[in-house]
Amino acid sequence: MLQLNYIRENKDEVLKRLSIKHFKDGESVITKIIELDNHRRNSQKEGDNNKAEANALAKQIGELMKSGKKEEAEKLKLVTVELKQKEKQFDEKLKNIETEIHQLLVQVPNLPSEKVPAGKTPEDNEVVLKNGNKPNLATGSVPHWDLTTKYNLIDFELGVKIAGPGFPVYKGKGARLQRALINYFLDKAIAAGYNEVQPPILVNESSAYATGQLPDKEGQMYHTPVDDLYLIPTAEVPITNIYRDVILKENDLPIKNCGYTPCFRREAGSYGKDVRGLNRLHQFDKIEIVQIAHPEKSYEILEQMKDYVVGILKELELPFRVLKLCGGDLSFASALTYDLEVWSAAQQRWLEVSSVSNFETFQTNRLKCRFKDTDGKMQLAHSLNGSALALPRIVASLLENNQTPEGIKIPKVLIPYTGFEIIN
Repeated sequence: MLQLNYIRENKDEVLKRLSIKHFKDGESVITKIIELDNHRRNSQKEGDNNKAEANALAKQIGELMKSGKKEEAEKLKLVTVELKQKEKQFDEKLKNIETEIHQLLVQVPNLPSEKVPAGKTPEDNEVVLKNGNKPNLATGSVPHWDLTTKYNLIDFELGVKIAGPGFPVYKGKGARLQRALINYFLDKAIAAGYNEVQPPILVNESSAYATGQLPDKEGQMYHTPVDDLYLIPTAEVPITNIYRDVILKENDLPIKNCGYTPCFRREAGSYGKDVRGLNRLHQFDKIEIVQIAHPEKSYEILEQMKDYVVGILKELELPFRVLKLCGGDLSFASALTYDLEVWSAAQQRWLEVSSVSNFETFQTNRLKCRFKDTDGKMQLAHSLNGSALALPRIVASLLENNQTPEGIKIPKVLIPYTGFEIIN
C-alpha cells in the first residue's frame, strides 16, 4: 500500500508512474484520496479545537468550584456536555473518513520503478539475458504430458478422480524427481545464506492482506469459510508475514529466508496446450526465497536474487531467458520484476518458472515492518521475493529437453538427489 503522505506530496509523480502500470482509474482515485485526506485534516483540526475548548472549560469549572461559585460551574458543565457530544460526532466522522481513505488506498497498485520499461502486453517485456541453445530433438519427440504417461511418472486422470483437474498424482520416478528438485533447491538456497523455514500453508485474512493478495486476488485463492483461512498461493505470504508488526535492527538487514511449500491457485487459465499437463496447475510445489532489506540496498539485492536463480538454471542445463517486465505486465504489488523462462523443446515455447520482484515499501507498509536507522529514525524496510524455483514447468522442460530414444536423461547436478541417471 502506498504511503498517504507520499501521495499528497508527489501527486503528479504518482499519477505519471501509475500510468506506466496502466491503472485506468489513477487520476480519479488519487484525487479522491487527497480530497478525503484534506477533509480528514480539517475534521481533525475541528475535533482538536473542540477538545481544547472542553479541556479549558473543565479547568475553569474546577477553579469555580474551588472558589465556591457552584452555580456558574454548573452552567459551564452544561456546555461541556454539548462539547462531549460533539467530540463523539467528530470521532465517528474521522473514523468514517479514514475507512473511506483506506478502502481507496488498497485499490491503488504499487508504483513501478523508474527502471521498468514502458509497455502494456507481455510482448513489450525486455529480454535482458538469453542462455543456452535450444535442443534439436529427434524425430518422434513428444511433449511432457505424453512422456509422463509413457514412463508412468504422473497420473493426471487419477488426480481428477481424487480432487479434480489441476491436481496431478506423481508416481515412481516422477515422485522421486519432485523430491530431488525440492531438496536440491533448498540445499542451494541454504548454501547461499538463506535460512530455511517451514511455514503454515493456511493463512488468515490479515496475512493475505499484508502481502497484497487481498483485496486484489481473493478470487484466485482457495478459502475455507468456516475458519476464515486461505490456502497460500505462494510461500511468500507466510514467510513475509513473519515480520508483520515487527521492528527490526538495521544491522540485521538483509534478512534472508527460504521455504518449501505446496501452493494453491484457483485460476486455471484458458483451454488448450498452454494449460495442458504441468503448464498450469491448481496445486504445485515451489521453493520461495524472501528478503527483508534496507531501502538503499534493495535493488542491488534484487539483481543478486535474479542472478542466483540464473545460476540454478545453468546447473540444470536448461536453455532460458530473463525478462524485465513492462509496466502493463507487472503485478499489483511489484515495483520491478524479472521473469525467468525456460525453453520447452517439444512444445516450442517459453515457460515461466520464476518471478523475482522488489516490492519496495508496498508490502512493508501493510506489514508495519520497520527498522530504526542510525539516526534513530523509524523507516519502512523493503521486501523482495522470488521463485527458486517452481517445480511443474521445470519438470516439463527437463522431461522434454532431455528425452532420447533410450529414455530421459537426468542433469548431472540432480543425479546425487534422484539416485538414477535416466528415466526409462
